[in-house]
Amino acid sequence: MEKVTTTPTNRQPTKKPTFGDKANQEIDRLLALFESGQIPEAVAKTVIPPLDVPCARWSLANRMLTMLAGTADARGYRQWQEAGRHVRKGARAFYILAPRIAKVRVEDPETGETVREKRLVGFLAVPVFRAEDTDGQPLEYPPMEPPEPPPLAELAHAWGLKVSYVPFAGGWYGHYRPERDEIVLATHEESTFFHELAHAAHKRIKGELRPGQDWKQEVVAELTAAVLMRLFGRKSHDGNAYRYIRSYAESARKDVRRACIAVLSDVGRCLDLILGQEATAQAA
Repeated sequence: MEKVTTTPTNRQPTKKPTFGDKANQEIDRLLALFESGQIPEAVAKTVIPPLDVPCARWSLANRMLTMLAGTADARGYRQWQEAGRHVRKGARAFYILAPRIAKVRVEDPETGETVREKRLVGFLAVPVFRAEDTDGQPLEYPPMEPPEPPPLAELAHAWGLKVSYVPFAGGWYGHYRPERDEIVLATHEESTFFHELAHAAHKRIKGELRPGQDWKQEVVAELTAAVLMRLFGRKSHDGNAYRYIRSYAESARKDVRRACIAVLSDVGRCLDLILGQEATAQAA
């Protein structure tokens, strides 16, 4: 019988994939989904309902201004006095828009006579104050904070980010204010929190963000959020991510995949920053 000899081999231990490796895998999977068109339908997000307060009946534009101010309840100086509260000394107002109606002389097209009619001639800036800037009689609101904080909430706190929740005002589910390092959310959906956290990470990488809705910044934030949702085992929101990214890609005259590829470097850097600091915090 022929003797079989074997030569020992030096087997290298299997390297455990890092967060970065997993992130790259998820980016590739998302890009493949976007390219193939195998994207589920977008599902509407669950929003925080409005409070029974005066500003809930303001115009959409003024409700948006209220949300941007980081509050769910804003009123004029006298309105707060009527509610048994007073504005703190040194508190700064923000401004909403009130229609300016005036009587103007117009010619009646049928009779040719000059008549006076009430018409909108412009808007007035009206100062209002946030509930957070007042003291006095207690205000009772239903809870707006989520039952449990989202993943990476501690990282946001470590970065000095203020995260607040307000009722949905229409138009935006969330907003990041770089000048105040503040995230304002009108939904408990974790994908929205991840999106705004990605903006904060992008600012830390770039130093500054472009004002307004810059298409590259929005694609970076949404693609980063989509990857984080998968990494943390959250319910897939690929449909919403695809729809969001596609709208900004079209504004830049690109298809979804090209738009994503154009920002992959920044997406990777945002993920490295977020996941690296999260891993460091967990190890501490």
